[in-house]
Amino acid sequence: MFKTANVGSVDRIVRLIVGAVFIILPFISTSPLWSGALMIWLLPIIGIVLIATAFFRFCPLYKILGVKTCKAG
Repeated sequence: MFKTANVGSVDRIVRLIVGAVFIILPFISTSPLWSGALMIWLLPIIGIVLIATAFFRFCPLYKILGVKTCKAG
């Protein structure tokens, strides 16, 4: 599907953790900063994108910027 992987193992773990936190945070936080209408939609979308890029080991933004955090590929 994608030509080459550009997301390394440590990067994948960080993306999975941060993505999961972004998905859950607006719903469990009592702070108005995280439970506002914009954040209820924005953070989970960003979280889904982070988890998807970790799953596929490919980040389009990394491709554009020429960044590669994986050793092989």
